[in-house]
Amino acid sequence: MSIPVSYLAVVLIWSTTPLTIAWSSETIDPVLAGWLRMGIAALLGLGLLAVLRIRLPLNARAQLAYAYASLGVFGAMCCTYIASRYVPSGLISIIFGLAPILSAIFGMGLLNEPALRPYRWIASALAFLGLGVIFTDDVVLGRESLPGVFLLLMAVSLFSLSGVLVKRTGAQVHPLAHTVGALLWSLPGFGLTWWLMGAAPLVIDPSTRAFWSVLYLAIFGSLIGFVSYFHVLRHLPASTVALVTLITPVFALMLGHLLNAEPLTASLWKGCLLVVSGLALFFWGHRLPGRRSVT
Repeated sequence: MSIPVSYLAVVLIWSTTPLTIAWSSETIDPVLAGWLRMGIAALLGLGLLAVLRIRLPLNARAQLAYAYASLGVFGAMCCTYIASRYVPSGLISIIFGLAPILSAIFGMGLLNEPALRPYRWIASALAFLGLGVIFTDDVVLGRESLPGVFLLLMAVSLFSLSGVLVKRTGAQVHPLAHTVGALLWSLPGFGLTWWLMGAAPLVIDPSTRAFWSVLYLAIFGSLIGFVSYFHVLRHLPASTVALVTLITPVFALMLGHLLNAEPLTASLWKGCLLVVSGLALFFWGHRLPGRRSVT
């Protein structure tokens, strides 16, 4: 699988994932919807491993990589699923735009990557300012949205930390095997969380978009999406992989507005623009004329 194709797949899938997460939780308990998604994807992945004769490594280093990856699969996704009932789907993509910044910060401490230069700190402040603008918009977010915002901030932190920790293990595992391993590791977490939150009954109705959203997320969001993600993560720096979050917020906002009637306010667009501008400066600020004279 070529890296450009994998990267494009991640962009397209991540652009549609927030909306389909919201849809999948309409008539199914959100944690249960996430559990079903990961379970179906794991079964399909195991089948593909058998057909393609790809080995699923079970050594200590591979297991550690799976465990770290499950921080993003279970930790980040479980928080996101629950948050989808409190916030618009487009906001999920915007908050996940912080992933490149958080990945770089975690990378400094865990991967001994170089300290952030001043322009990157300015870029980070710009991105957080954008979130602040969005959070003051009462049309998009009310008091009832605060739990969702907190959960999304936790989700993006776990997602970023997961990518850096996987990189730190240095495990050379086939992307499909890595995906299946991470999915299998995530299942107990989803099951335990579902039980602790009251063990809501499973209601499956093929006539609802929740049913088809779970299937879409299992096949594309989990299996194909994670395989593509781990493939590019294996060959590119964690912060570079997270660059897709520069592109997906705008797509996610438009899809949420067009297909889910989510509000698009001036403050939301301004906040999104600030976040994206911060990310652009974060990645390409070194090309600014005269930057060397101030760093």
